Amino acid sequence: SRFETCWPALMKDSHGVIIVFNPELPSHLKEIEMWYSCFVQQQPLLDSQCLLVAHHKPGSAGDTENLSLAYPLNKLKLIHSNLEEDPEDVRVEFIKYFRSIITIINETREREEMSIIS
Repeated sequence: SRFETCWPALMKDSHGVIIVFNPELPSHLKEIEMWYSCFVQQQPLLDSQCLLVAHHKPGSAGDTENLSLAYPLNKLKLIHSNLEEDPEDVRVEFIKYFRSIITIINETREREEMSIIS
């Protein structure tokens, strides 16, 4: 993509990655593998620092709800967002995700401080 030159700047010091995709587009399913590889594996971030969001457009077919992704994407937390039907669910999942990221940041900071002290 034409923005690839910006990726290192986007990735610098990032603590989490949220990948939003349209589960009805086969091309998106291929692309999220590339995003995962570049933004999560190469940083490296933990899988728990990545959230996949399968976004369903209004009036889209609902049969993509039981989406099965191939390894390594199947190890990631996957939520379905359908803002027409269940915006609250998505909000709750986002809050859980952000809390987990904050926990990881705090634990990392504590480890760094301990290593400086000792």
